[in-house]
Amino acid sequence: MSFVERRNTTFVTEFILLGFPSAPEFQTSLPIMFSIIYIITVMGNVLTIGIVVINCHLHTPMYFFLANLSFLEICFISTFVPKMLVIFVSEEKSISFSNCFIQSYFFYLLVGTDFSLLTVMSVDRYVAICRPLHYDTIMSHRVCAQAILSCWITSFVLLLTPFILLVRSSFCSPNVINHFFCDSLELMRLSCDDTSALKLLTSIICFIYLLGSSSVIAMSYIYILLTILKISSSAGQHKAFSTCTSHLSMVTISYGTAIFLQIRMYEHHSKDLDKVVTLVAATLPPLLNPFIYTLRNQKVKEALRDTARRNALFKRL
Repeated sequence: MSFVERRNTTFVTEFILLGFPSAPEFQTSLPIMFSIIYIITVMGNVLTIGIVVINCHLHTPMYFFLANLSFLEICFISTFVPKMLVIFVSEEKSISFSNCFIQSYFFYLLVGTDFSLLTVMSVDRYVAICRPLHYDTIMSHRVCAQAILSCWITSFVLLLTPFILLVRSSFCSPNVINHFFCDSLELMRLSCDDTSALKLLTSIICFIYLLGSSSVIAMSYIYILLTILKISSSAGQHKAFSTCTSHLSMVTISYGTAIFLQIRMYEHHSKDLDKVVTLVAATLPPLLNPFIYTLRNQKVKEALRDTARRNALFKRL
């Protein structure tokens, strides 16, 4: 874009989020449904954090990571659902230039941190099962805190360069984003500049991130499986593997939806269908997280029962 063209161009100060304009028949039911999903997700993950904090038996690295994962899920779903609900129930579809980029950055920052944390949790399970005698030494409080900090820093650093390049791009009309949130790919399409290099950089970062984290998780579970197979009793095998089922379920859901969305990016589909798939993929893991760790984890269920009994006893007194 030349200097003269830039001077004659009106630059964008806000964006318009279309949401789901082609589904007017769902304009009443969708806000109610996603309001319920949002409330259940936040309450479920807050409850998970509360159980871990209150119950001293859960003050271990595994549940420390679980509490941080629940915190991440609350933050993640809060980046887009409240604004999406505003779009559903009102005609206010605009979002300021700065707020749009902040939403986009934190959306992908939290996604990346979530994948990093799931990777760290797989390493934690590997140490617990494959090197149980050294578990307390390896997974010390300091190491766990450093691991959490590393998850945030890694995502922050990887996303910083493409985010700066995108913010510094020129945006002129049109300013309509055909999505329910400020998706970075949609922002690249609206840019007046050539964003082919930025798109390539973003694709490389996503590929490396997904490949790197999934490789670590896969290697961890290969060693875990080999160790479990060496256990002589079936009861011992079941007990060892049961400590991994909740995490493995979350990994399957999170990575499965992410890979599915990456594949769809390179195929031509209905835009509305893509938005629905993205919405389901973004809301499903945070919603299921507390249920998976509550229903499939014996210690968490015992902690819930203990808390309920203490509350009942307190009311009697």
